[in-house]
Amino acid sequence: MKPVSAVTDEEVAKYRQEIQKILNGHGYYFNPDNSFTNDLLRGLLVNRRRYGYECCPCRLASKDKNKDLDIICPCNYRDDDVSEFGTCYCALYVAKKVYLNKTEVAGIPERRVKPQPQPRRIKMEELALKHKVWRCNVCGYLCSRDTAPDTCPICGVPKERFEVVVEVK
Repeated sequence: MKPVSAVTDEEVAKYRQEIQKILNGHGYYFNPDNSFTNDLLRGLLVNRRRYGYECCPCRLASKDKNKDLDIICPCNYRDDDVSEFGTCYCALYVAKKVYLNKTEVAGIPERRVKPQPQPRRIKMEELALKHKVWRCNVCGYLCSRDTAPDTCPICGVPKERFEVVVEVK
């Protein structure tokens, strides 16, 4: 593997601003430790250069985007981790009570080792749909249309984070 060039502080600051725009109004906050947060953002940018996608810097990537979709930031486990523990696995995203330093956080268990349940496949006879049903693997948003939206209107992730849960023939 060829060496990955260093990520500059300016690149981290710009990336932080981009993500902050997505976070505003969605109930998630960056970890209040700015140095720690910037290190995680730097890791995401390094992984973007290394693999072509921003997989969690706290998890081992397979170098196959399709196998790593669940750990591309924001990972599929973020919502459950923040709800249950106040922070996601890598501690980049935190709940408001953590952001305001009103609660301590403990270690977060790795959810990825557990097999993920597959959504029940509904037979077309059960529905009268004219379009596929797409589900965002990060926030669970559902929509019925021919193709997945370019970005999730709820959490802002790109279209490759969607999966078809109902196929139309």
